[in-house]
Amino acid sequence: MKAVVCKAYGPPESLVIEELAGLEAGEGQVVISVEAAGVNFPDLLIIQNQYQFKPPLPFTPGGEVAGVIKQVGAGVCGWRAGDRVLASTGYGGFASEVAVAPRSLVKIPPSMDSVTASAFLMTYGTSHYALKDRAAIRPGETLLVLGAAGGVGLAAVELGKVMGARVIAAASSDDKLAICREHGARISKSGSSS
Repeated sequence: MKAVVCKAYGPPESLVIEELAGLEAGEGQVVISVEAAGVNFPDLLIIQNQYQFKPPLPFTPGGEVAGVIKQVGAGVCGWRAGDRVLASTGYGGFASEVAVAPRSLVKIPPSMDSVTASAFLMTYGTSHYALKDRAAIRPGETLLVLGAAGGVGLAAVELGKVMGARVIAAASSDDKLAICREHGARISKSGSSS
C-alpha cells in the first residue's frame, strides 16, 4: 500500500510517499480501504511535533478518512467488509489502508460521496462540540461566527441555524461573505450586520 510518511518532524515538504506492507485487521479492528482523507490544521501540527499527542516516528499523518471496510478482525460485531464508512483515525489516514477500532467508525449515508464524508468529522464535530457542549446555544440566541468561511466556520453557521440561533458571519472578503450567506448566515461587514 502507498502511504505518506513523516520520518522527521518538519513542514509538509519533508513528508515522503512510500510503499508499505498491506494491513491485516487485528483483534477488535477493521481495515479500511481509504478512498479520501480530510486534511486539517491538526495534521500540520502533528508533523511538526506541535500537537497534543505525538505518535512515534516514523508515522503516517491523516486524522480522518472515508472508504470501504476491507477486512473485519476477530471480535468485531456490527460491521462487515464492503460497508462504506468514515473514521476518526488520529493519524494514519494518509495511506491506501488504515486499521481502526470500530468505535471510530460511522456509516456513510448513500447520498454522501467519500470526499465529503472524509472532511465531515473534524469540521462538524468541532463545531457541534463548541456550540452544544461549550456554548450551550439555545433557540433564539445570537451566534457570531468569526472566520465563518472556513470548514469549521461554515459548519458552525449551518449547525447554529439548525439549533435555532440567529447566525451572523464575519469573514475577510466579499467572496467569503457570499459563501457564508449561501449557508444561511447574516453578514457582518466592518462591524455591522444585515
